[in-house]
Formats: sequence, C-alpha cells, structure tokens
Amino acid sequence: MTEAVVSLPPEWAPQSALWCGWPRLAEEWGGNYDGARAEIAALIRAAAGFVTVKVAAGSEEAARSASEAVGDVAQVVQVPTGDIWLRDTGPIITRGANGFQAETFRFNGWGGKYLMPGDTETAPAIAGVEGIDVRAHETVLEGGAIDVDGEGRLLTTRQCLLNPNRNGAWTEADAEAALARAFGVNEVIWLGDGLLNDHTDGHVDNIARFIAPGHVLCQHPTGLKDPNADVLLAIEDRLRTAGLMVSTISSPGPVDFGDGQPVPASHMNFTITNGAVFVPTYDERFGLVALAELRPLFPGRKVIGLPALNILRGGGSFHCMTREIPA
Repeated sequence: MTEAVVSLPPEWAPQSALWCGWPRLAEEWGGNYDGARAEIAALIRAAAGFVTVKVAAGSEEAARSASEAVGDVAQVVQVPTGDIWLRDTGPIITRGANGFQAETFRFNGWGGKYLMPGDTETAPAIAGVEGIDVRAHETVLEGGAIDVDGEGRLLTTRQCLLNPNRNGAWTEADAEAALARAFGVNEVIWLGDGLLNDHTDGHVDNIARFIAPGHVLCQHPTGLKDPNADVLLAIEDRLRTAGLMVSTISSPGPVDFGDGQPVPASHMNFTITNGAVFVPTYDERFGLVALAELRPLFPGRKVIGLPALNILRGGGSFHCMTREIPA
C-alpha cells in the first residue's frame, strides 16, 4: 500500500493558533524566571493581536500564573511540559490526504543533555487539544532542527541531525529518507555547524530560515568581535552555492551573561504568524539595525522587535518556545 503523500506548510502559511510555552521549572532558570515570564507575556500580548494564542502550562502553578498574566488575551491550557520549548517538544503539523496530522518524534533532551519530566508527553497532548490525529515516528527529531519553504526544500545542519547523540550512526541518506517520509520534502540543504555554545547542537532555526519559496535568510557578522563570524560567513556561502536566493540581516554581535562566554543569541529566532513577525532583540543598537533590514523582506506583515535576553537565559528565544497550528 502506498503511503499517503504529506507536506509541511511553511511558517508563513495561515495559522489557526500559535502555542507558547510558560516557564514552570525555576531550576532551569537559575532560580528566577520572573524576567522570562515578563518577556513571554509581552510576546503573547503582542501576538494575540494577530492570532489565537494558546499557552501551554505544565503545572497548576504555571496555569495560575499564566492566567493572571495573559488570561485576558490568551487561552491557558494545562498540558504536560518540561518547560517552554514547544518548537522541539510539540507536534509538527503536516497536511496529509485526509487533512492535518500531527507528526510526533522521540525526544531525548537534545541528545541527553536536558531531560525534564513532561517533555515526552507534550506533542501528543497538544495534538489532542487541537483534535489532530497523531502519526508517531521512532526517530529522534526536534522541530528547531528543520525549516521548510513549502515547495519541497528543507534546511538542516549536520551538527544536529547527524550527531550520534540523536539517531546513532545516521548518514545523510538515512536522514533524507526519514525527512522525506515525514514531511514530503525532496531536497535537503545541509549546513555545517550552528552557533557557539548552542546546547541544541546547532539548530537551524538559530542560523537560517526560509522566508519565501527558495528564498532564505541568514545573518552577517556584526563588528570585528562577533564570536560567530566564521560560522555565519560559511553559512551564507553554503546557501548561495545551493542556488537559493539569499538575504542577510545583522547578528546581535557578542552577547554574554557577564562571564565572557558567548551565548547563542540570534535575530533568526523570530516567530512568523498571521500578519506579523516577532523578532527577539538583545541589544537596542543591533536590534534596531536587524529590524530595519527585516521589514522590507516581509511585505504585508508587521515586523515587531521585543526584548528576549531573559528568555535566552533559559537556552532559546521566541521561535524555540512557540509552535504554530496551520489553518
């Protein structure tokens, strides 16, 4: 029997809802997630002007605090979550022969580094709330590791997908076959490494994103001290040699939390929804530059920058903590 053909809508396709995570594990935030909750609440309030927002609360306390903060503009739903990173723990919604279906994958804490109770239950729980049938896969995959353009192309990195801490001795051919089965893609564009000190092992949503069919966006280094200068230049070169249309915006430059060690801050970790793009900013100067560069690339959408430095302390940003539901 021939397997039904599936397709993964690009993020700019119409959405019926946008799910956002809500911090619940204080130990994952250095004992204080108040700053992160404030930034997330600002994102939810802004997004609620464009799309139905549903907040995934992984405990009774999280549900209460989320309801107090944003319950007037968003629907708070208590579902199992480790913490906020729904891009990686939530379902990936594809379109099949019989409508939408939720692709769920094994989640192993980004290669065994961060294992939090509830994370392996998040994807089917969200699919259940949405009333979408689940198609479970035995492979390990996080949503932030891939990006698609809706016309058969998929971006990913060797550092993540071919890392032995995910699927053992996976080859490029193994990965491409699995991606084709799950998402109906026919071209995989492989990048190399992600940003320095990225605990996800180089998720592509922090370095390169499709913004239209065949049109990809990445970052150029900001200043002579950009810790990712070589990586960013290599990414741009690879994308151009792949025959894609390539645009670039400024990186945030060096960002650290006072210890001199660069953290994986990225303007690429934006979230696209109906009528808007929400861009994380970490430094007012470089953020304003990136927003000015982004606005002409998203005609018909408002490009809105919001502070995200406290969210970054947890290990990610806007795209990492959201999951869209296609309409």
